[in-house]
Amino acid sequence: MIGSLILLFALTTLYMSATSRIKAYIKIVSLQGVILFLILFFRADNIFSLNFIFLAVETLLVKAVVIPLFLSNVLGKSAVLRESDPRIPNFYSLVISSLVLFSGFIISNLHSDIFEQITPLYFGISISTIFISLFIITSKKNILTHVVGYIMMENGIFLLSLSVAKEMPMVVNMGVLLDLFIAVFILGLFISKINSAFEETNIHSLTSLKDYGDDD
Repeated sequence: MIGSLILLFALTTLYMSATSRIKAYIKIVSLQGVILFLILFFRADNIFSLNFIFLAVETLLVKAVVIPLFLSNVLGKSAVLRESDPRIPNFYSLVISSLVLFSGFIISNLHSDIFEQITPLYFGISISTIFISLFIITSKKNILTHVVGYIMMENGIFLLSLSVAKEMPMVVNMGVLLDLFIAVFILGLFISKINSAFEETNIHSLTSLKDYGDDD
């Protein structure tokens, strides 16, 4: 069951690289949060432990509900509904992401005897997700897409932590969640300010910014 959930997580990553609709990005982020919760649920030895309860709130409530609702609210204030004119066409993005995912899985299996504490399926897909999210951030132009890519990268890091150890320290969990909150909300406010000043939330709009009072 856990293996099927991890493969489903990998498929959501590939879908993220193939689509251009920003609303679909937000739905995928929410779905990944649910998948991470289910993986935790089936792995947990004690579902009443404080660590599991914290991780359940982080994945099911924050990742699957709170952050997608916040991003949907930001999207509702923006006139841009899809990623227009990406640096790399969606088909080639899908091909590159598939190669990265396949390579990560193969490499993790080839070197599984070196790291006995690492589960190859977790490790391969989580590392691939991190690299694919970085690729999405660099290949897309919309700022909101960059925020979604950052969240997907954090989901990959979360999955990677599950591949290394069965339990994560509570302090690490709180640090990761705090960083995610700060990044998403600050970037969300930043997007709102950009949208109020420009017609499009495109990163090329940032090139026209300059210091106040600059006459050049």
